[in-house]
Amino acid sequence: MPIRLLSEDIAARIAAGEVVERPASVVKELVENSLDAGATRVEVETRAGGQGLIRVRDDGAGIPAAEVALAFRRHATSKLASAADLEHIGTLGFRGEALASIASVSRVTCATRHVDEETGTRLRLEGGQVVSHAPIGRPPGTELRIEDLFYNVPARRKFLRAERTERRHIDAFLTRYAIAYPEIAFRVAHDGREALASSGQGVADEVLVAVYGMDLGGSLLPIPAELTAGQEIQVRGFVGPTTAHRADRGYITLFINGRWVQDLRVTYAIIQAYHTLLPTKRFPVAFVEVTMPAPEVDVNVHPAKTEVRFRDGDAVFRAVQRAVRATVVEQAPAAASWSPSEAPHPAPPDTSAPPDTSTRARLAALQPAPQIAPSATQTRFSPADQGASPAMSAPARSPEPPRAPRGPDAPATSLPPLRVIGQASTMFIIAEGPDSIYLIDQHAAHERILYERMMAAWVEGNVPSQPLLEPVTVTLPPDDAARLEDHLPTLHALGLDVEAFGPGTFLVRALPAPLTAADPTALLADIAASTADHSPVRSEMEEQIVRRICKRVAIKAGQVLTIEEMQRLVQDLERARNPRTCPHGRPTILQLSAEDLARQFGRG
Repeated sequence: MPIRLLSEDIAARIAAGEVVERPASVVKELVENSLDAGATRVEVETRAGGQGLIRVRDDGAGIPAAEVALAFRRHATSKLASAADLEHIGTLGFRGEALASIASVSRVTCATRHVDEETGTRLRLEGGQVVSHAPIGRPPGTELRIEDLFYNVPARRKFLRAERTERRHIDAFLTRYAIAYPEIAFRVAHDGREALASSGQGVADEVLVAVYGMDLGGSLLPIPAELTAGQEIQVRGFVGPTTAHRADRGYITLFINGRWVQDLRVTYAIIQAYHTLLPTKRFPVAFVEVTMPAPEVDVNVHPAKTEVRFRDGDAVFRAVQRAVRATVVEQAPAAASWSPSEAPHPAPPDTSAPPDTSTRARLAALQPAPQIAPSATQTRFSPADQGASPAMSAPARSPEPPRAPRGPDAPATSLPPLRVIGQASTMFIIAEGPDSIYLIDQHAAHERILYERMMAAWVEGNVPSQPLLEPVTVTLPPDDAARLEDHLPTLHALGLDVEAFGPGTFLVRALPAPLTAADPTALLADIAASTADHSPVRSEMEEQIVRRICKRVAIKAGQVLTIEEMQRLVQDLERARNPRTCPHGRPTILQLSAEDLARQFGRG
């Protein structure tokens, strides 16, 4: 095939693929244009997940009538005049590609009026070609309607996700900008249903609560301005206390000079600021804004403008890490103190990393067993306090799942009868069996017990549900709320009576009977996180949610247990189908044989 120049139409569609990946990409480009135009109010409306319609309306400066058609030509921009301007970019847009790319793959109607003109202009394009151009009367500002996105690129349209998924991507972008620009009133609606509304009063705390809900949004700590005042690199924003953490990095948001970006190194700086302060494999909640001289950061890295390069990346890393660490250490509430005589005990961070398995390390952790006689009146560890199954309070036969588990639940050898001796480091149960000493991870063991019971009840279609005394209202960020809404039928099948109750808000009426002591807000946030990359197989989705639930409510490391409580836990573990691993594959038990102990004492 001979070499030839591509037609302008084909070249435009190919180039559009770099800028317009999905409906959220269109929303991003149009909203950033509104912000560059000085808007104080931005309205976004979508239909069919943005594929049918995206409408963005603002009260910004508008486009002069003589320049409206030019604005939709490739590389047409009002934000750069020379190559030198690339070193001092102070606007969100600058490449002159967005409007041309959007117009090439959709039907566009642009209605605008510049603040210095008496009349406005309406321009209509299809596939990048102008079909009408006429004067109109309208207030200053711009309204863009993007319809039938990718109508002429069926391959791209075929790869769009479900409407709810596309809405979630749009919400994820808009909520970030609503927080970063609290002085601008944002209104977002999908299919006629309001999803977000901010007042534009400039109060960031108010927007945080609107986006994250009172429990999380109201707990975030402001990064004091004085920490980096007068420095070349200034850090602002909000970070979560050590009690607010999530299962993934999705709650870490980064803005550089007013632009939302994704930068792995700066994100890692935020995570490192919480070193030793969070449980293993848990991540902070953070909204961090970095302001620095424009020449020190290159934003012309990718057409989507979500990546940047720093002239001195180490300096940015240090500034962010220090500011976040200082905020968390100085403002976070102190951990509650406790003594072994108190019950129930506040649980320190749970670690999912396996302990040191060397024989010497294991033996060093052993403590003399407390000589406590069994007593039916001891209630320091009750099902109501710790989310344990009712069967924890009296030995009973555990139901076995009628099907073979998958993944980490490979067949395992059952446990012999064990006699509980005591507890080590308020984390491990020490038990004696035939010719061996056993160390049992109380958290992992309880996870296994709860998991098998819930899965067995789910298979039988009989997960017991306990109504709450008062319904609990839970507010989640829009992307988490959309994910959760997708799986409400699954939650009902698992004993969680949850219903949508407004934008990003749910009403929790009942929890599974074994989990009535769980915090509904944290529980729903964890479940939403567990569905981020879910399997399309329904049964695997249920198992994934159950694993997350059990991890949340199981006994934690640091919980002091009585002999009776430990004995019940061990008895229930003995009855488990796969007692030697937790649902996530971690070991629940370590075995020290009599021969191994004899060698350590020089008897071998």
